[in-house]
This record gives sequence, C-alpha cells and structure tokens, in this order.
Amino acid sequence: MAGKIARFFGTQDMTQGKPMQGLIQFSVPLLIGNLAQQLYNTVDSIVVGKYVGDNALAAVGASGPVLNLLLVLFMGIATGATIMVSQYFGARQQELLSTTVGNTITLTVLSSIVIMIVGPLVTQPLMSLINTPTEIYQDSCNYLIIIFLGIIGTAGYNILAGVLRGLGDSFMPLVYLIIACLLNIVLDLVFVVSFGWGVAGVAVATSISQVVSAVFCLIRLLHMKEIVVVPASSLRLKKDLVIRLTRLGVPSGVAQAIFSLAAIVVQSLTNTFDTSVITASIIVMRVDGFAMMPNFTFGTAMTTYSGQNIGANKLDRVHEGTKAGMILGLIVSSVLTVLILIFGPILMGWFTNTQEIVDLGFHMMSILAVGYIAMSVTQGLSGVMRGAGDTMTPMWISFITTVVIRVPIAYGIAYLTRSPEQPAGNPDCLYISLLISWMLGACITYICYRRGKWRNKALTKIEIETA
Repeated sequence: MAGKIARFFGTQDMTQGKPMQGLIQFSVPLLIGNLAQQLYNTVDSIVVGKYVGDNALAAVGASGPVLNLLLVLFMGIATGATIMVSQYFGARQQELLSTTVGNTITLTVLSSIVIMIVGPLVTQPLMSLINTPTEIYQDSCNYLIIIFLGIIGTAGYNILAGVLRGLGDSFMPLVYLIIACLLNIVLDLVFVVSFGWGVAGVAVATSISQVVSAVFCLIRLLHMKEIVVVPASSLRLKKDLVIRLTRLGVPSGVAQAIFSLAAIVVQSLTNTFDTSVITASIIVMRVDGFAMMPNFTFGTAMTTYSGQNIGANKLDRVHEGTKAGMILGLIVSSVLTVLILIFGPILMGWFTNTQEIVDLGFHMMSILAVGYIAMSVTQGLSGVMRGAGDTMTPMWISFITTVVIRVPIAYGIAYLTRSPEQPAGNPDCLYISLLISWMLGACITYICYRRGKWRNKALTKIEIETA
C-alpha cells in the first residue's frame, strides 16, 4: 500500500497529462505537509498555553514577526531555487539543473551561518523596538535566540524541500515533515512538561525536529540520481548562476521582508492593547495559518507547474493549469473557511482555558472570514507569475497591500476609535485593515495577471529557441 501511495504521489512531470490531475497529485501531499508545518507552531503554542500560561503563549507569538523578518534570506533562496529547478527540469537541461541544486546547498549553509551570528545579536534590540510588554519580554528573547542558533534545520528543510518540489516531488518532503512533527510533539512534552524548561523547551524541540527533517531532505536529494546528480564540483558557487538565483529570489525575499516589517509595525500597535488582546491575536494567527494553508499550497503548486511548463515552452498548458488551480483553490479555501467559522471556538479553546480570550479570538477570526477566498486568487495567480520568472510583480503587490494599505488603515482606525474605555483604540482595527488589504490585493493581482507581462520572463527561453 505504501508503495502505491508513493508512486501516485511521487515525482511529478507536470508538462504531461491532465493539468487538474497533476495539480491534485502534487498538491495533496503538499497540503498535508503544510498542515504538518503549521503544527510546529501550533503545538508549541498549545503546550505553553496549557502547561505554562497565557503570558508564555503571548511570548512565543510576539516573537513571530521578528523571526519572519530574519528568515527572508531563506525565503528568497528557496523561491529562486524552486523557479530555476522547475524550469531547468521542464527544459531537460541537466547540467544547469545539477549546478543549481549544488549551489543552492552551499547558499543554504552560508546563509544559515549569517543568521546564526546576526539573529542573537539583534533579538533584544528588535523586541524592545516593538514595545514588547515587560512580562513576556525575556521569554520572547530566549525563544528567538534558541531558534536562531538552530536555524540550519529550518533553512535546510525549507530550501531543500523547495528544490524537491521544483523537481515535482512533494511526497517525500511530506513524509519527512510528518516524522519531524511527531518528534516535535514528543520533545515539546518532554522538555516543557517533564523538564520544566518552559518557552525555551519548545524552541529547543522545534530546532531539533527541523534539523532531522533537513537531513532527510538532503539524503533524498542526493539519492535522486535518475533525475539529478549533485557532484562535489556543483557545490562551488558560480557567479552567473548565483546572480540569476538572487535576481529571482530577492524580490520574493523583499516581499516577505515587507510583510514582516509591516507585521512588526502592526505588532507594535497590538502591543499597545492589553495582554488579552495580544494573546487572542496569537491564537487567531495560529488558526489563520490553517485557513490560509490551501492558498499557500496551491500557490506553491502553481509555481512548480508554471515553471515546468514554461521551461518546456508549453504556454497553453500554463493557462489551462491556471484555471484548474484557481478552481481547486477557491473550492478548498471556501470549505475550510466555513469549517473554521463553525468550529472556531472549539479550536481556540485548545490554546487557552480563558473564555474571554476564546470569545475575543473568535470575534477577530470572523472579521477575516471572506478574506481567505480573496487570498486564494492572490496566491494562485502570484504562483503562476513566479513560476514564469516574474517575481517583481508579486513583490510590488505585497508592498502596496501591506505598507500602503494595511498599516495606515490599522493605525488610522485605532486613532479614530480611541475612547476612555479603549485608550489605544478598537482592536478590531488589526483585522479590518488586514481584510481590506487582502481584498484589494486580489483585485490588483488579477489585473497584473491579465496584462500578461509575466509570459516573457522565462529563464530558458533563449536556450530553447537557439537549441
């Protein structure tokens, strides 16, 4: 049975066959994998919320924006690698494919070393800059420092899993992630409940588990000799290839940096409210991660699908697959959104025993509901454009929606709703602004996709035409 499942969800050549079937086969393990990835943070939050307290839960969540900001380097490498690998795989350019994979491994190690050095040094200044409340400040810093010191696991898994997905393999990264997730749960309970390490315990558990998943991905990649060979010579950085990968990855990294900076600015606003709002917001973001999961999943699937078919010079299949991907994304995100609205209070009760926080969190979640459907449009079409090599357009859309739209609206509503009962304003501003930015982002992305400039960004276009 396991063999049949592995063959069905094995390496996918999406330049052939029915687009809908290929996308489903690729997306199902990817969706389950995203679920397991989300469980990392969710289990951490549940364990500290239930066994340590609401302040510990707030400490883990408050560190999120700073962590995401310093992870943008990995996001850029992963995006650039996925695009290049998928296009070279589709174009059957084996030498460039091998060199890209080898250089990606080297860049992963080098970027990890940078973050291991820089991360701990800037943690305390950044946490102070965003007005982290005194009662959760030290725990937040401790959590971040431990995560940064073990960042090689997080970087290794996310980047190498991106390479495997570019080759059409979304099944084995899922297997490794599930193993690591189960290990993370066991270690969380051991370190927090048995050893009493508190917030530091969940950070150590996460770091160890991520290293395990990264090692498995590396072993898998080195054994895919029928698809790609990674000789020692490919690990030597090549200037032209690194520049190309950087040119592709930097816009995605910048987009993530913009999002993270905006999140830090909004987190600073969030920290002006009382601790119950901060804790409720953390819970909402955890549940939000599950609601957003189909959108990110189909966006990633569309990047690989688009990249492989652009590389194979099959633009007609790109358009056909885009329609299939949008249908899948809209249906799944709609169903999941309804389920979260129905079972939202139960889900939020997993994180805390405080009814006030559960009620507040569900109220905030209800504001965002329609936005998840809009985000399925943004992520799906952005995935198509990225797969074609156009990473600049999604970057600018991210800038507009987060910096130009969300942040000013959030602060504006907070300012206009200040009162003696709510001196910092109405906390609904945090989610009304997010909803508006999502809706407008979907409209802008659709317009950019229809204009079609992304069609001329293929990396392999020259090589194919002159072959």
